[in-house]
Amino acid sequence: MRKVLDDDHRRTGMKIFVTGATGYIGGSVAEQLVVSGHTVLGLVRSREKAFLLKERGIDPVVGTLDDWGVLTDAAHAADAVIHAASADHPGSVLTLVGALERSAKPLIYTTGSGIVADSAGGEYASSSVFTEDAYFEPVPFRRPRVEMNRLVREAGISKGIRAVVICPTMIYGAGRGVQPDSDQLPKLVALSRQLGAGVYFGKGLNRYSNVHIDDLVELYMLALDKAPGGSFFFAENGDASFKEIAEMVSHALGFEGRTVSLSVEDLVRQYGEAGRYGVTSNSRVSALNARRLGWSPKGPSLAEYIEHLR
Repeated sequence: MRKVLDDDHRRTGMKIFVTGATGYIGGSVAEQLVVSGHTVLGLVRSREKAFLLKERGIDPVVGTLDDWGVLTDAAHAADAVIHAASADHPGSVLTLVGALERSAKPLIYTTGSGIVADSAGGEYASSSVFTEDAYFEPVPFRRPRVEMNRLVREAGISKGIRAVVICPTMIYGAGRGVQPDSDQLPKLVALSRQLGAGVYFGKGLNRYSNVHIDDLVELYMLALDKAPGGSFFFAENGDASFKEIAEMVSHALGFEGRTVSLSVEDLVRQYGEAGRYGVTSNSRVSALNARRLGWSPKGPSLAEYIEHLR
């Protein structure tokens, strides 16, 4: 496993509570925290899965996002909280903000760049590229998530918490924890293998920003170390259209560039609105704030990663 960070000046020895510790993002962040010398408390739903965290040097906290007392006690016991379990669970956000109020502790909340998604349906590429503080009007499906982002940022300004928001784009690369796979790309690759051709939806012209998991973990570590309260960080290192991704996947899997367009309507029937905005919208952002913080992506590009999928 590649050590994502090796900056000797960063603080070690903190006790950090991580939700989503068995997930792709949370598990990868938790793994790096352990490597970096921190004590990690990881939220896990069952005692069976708790064993998986113990094997990785993470102290399991058994509970769910709905367990007010469990979240509150863990937040009180920790020096910092990283909320990576869900971007769409308002109750857990309110619980953690309430538990940490006036503590000056860091709270890092994970959202997703679907907040700037449009309704392209694969039909066109948008020229709009959003920076962290640019105005945008979210589609109705993503308004609750935008409200959660606002709540966390405001807590970082007015409630005595060093609360920040990290907003990943489409993530790729092998996860470092229990869950090795991200969401969008592995599903596209699996479907492409099944059909013998690279898959996209509609015309596939919509473009989505992307980031390697190791670079995303680096941003969490930087934010934990020095991000001011109220900060918002996109995480991206380029973008691609889904038709381009389908062509890359096709070549990598030995399908000689064959691609196939599937129906957006069928996608929505199977995966709902999350599917629509996950792979048929435009979501193009620029991580200006992250780079100002000192973040410098070093992982392979999406094209380089896909090239070695075999």
